[in-house]
Amino acid sequence: MEKWLKVDSIAQLVELSGFPPVAYPYFAIIRVEDLATLPGEFFQPLVFNFYTAGLKKNLSGAVRYGRATYDFNKGVLGFTAPNQVLEINEDMKNNGSGWMIFFEIEFLRGHALQNNIDQYGFFNYDVNEALHLSDKEEKIIEDIFQRMAAEYENNIDRFSREVMLSYLDLLLKYSNRYYSRQFITRNEVGSDLLKRFEQQLGQYFREGLFRKLGLPTVAYFAEALCVSPNYLSDFLRSNTGKSTQEHIHLAILEQAKILLLSSSRTVSQIAYELGFEYPQYFSRLFKQKTGLTPSAFRMRE
Repeated sequence: MEKWLKVDSIAQLVELSGFPPVAYPYFAIIRVEDLATLPGEFFQPLVFNFYTAGLKKNLSGAVRYGRATYDFNKGVLGFTAPNQVLEINEDMKNNGSGWMIFFEIEFLRGHALQNNIDQYGFFNYDVNEALHLSDKEEKIIEDIFQRMAAEYENNIDRFSREVMLSYLDLLLKYSNRYYSRQFITRNEVGSDLLKRFEQQLGQYFREGLFRKLGLPTVAYFAEALCVSPNYLSDFLRSNTGKSTQEHIHLAILEQAKILLLSSSRTVSQIAYELGFEYPQYFSRLFKQKTGLTPSAFRMRE
């Protein structure tokens, strides 16, 4: 069984790491260079019960996107959500620079981010789906981290938390913008991932896998393509205007139309064959997407 260290709170993180006491409840910021001072138990898989965001620079390692490899020489921005596994490797410890922030959901209480944090799907991306920044983007992101660090070191007043949350909100909005750019500009990676997704989706129905495995899921295609479900959906939405689930629904409907027009099976039989547990759900989806019930579609054609 893999050994890992569970850290439940920012206070526990500070206590275990030996970092200075936190200035803000539920929030901390450190320099990546300070990772070298961490005790040895931190250099194993970590599970934090809070959010992290980090700008890492000057790393010599490589990361895979699909079948292509990219280096870490320029700035890389990564995020984790609570209870994800994070690992600090020797390269980051010895050579890295940049910033890391840690925050609990309590820090967001009463702010719009409390309800909106889940819309930032990149908190659930895998490590190999980090955001690679251009020089200009890196300067903007680093400036936000530096402003957060400066505010963190100021004496706390009644405006402090509001200002810090504004910087955090700005960081996430810029990250969302830059991820959208990355989906578009990493042409080799993007075209390969889109092509492989379309192949996998077509293969699922051509080979009749729905008869054995049931309705295809986002998780199935994400695993087949070696990306996280959130990354795949965000990538497809950015490049095609449709999420993974919408692509799946369209493929199901195309297969359903073929079965409706090429066989005398009942609508319920077709629904079960496609993997629907309840035929009424199939009929509802079909009408929602086509404007016709399956029976009406069959009669019209």
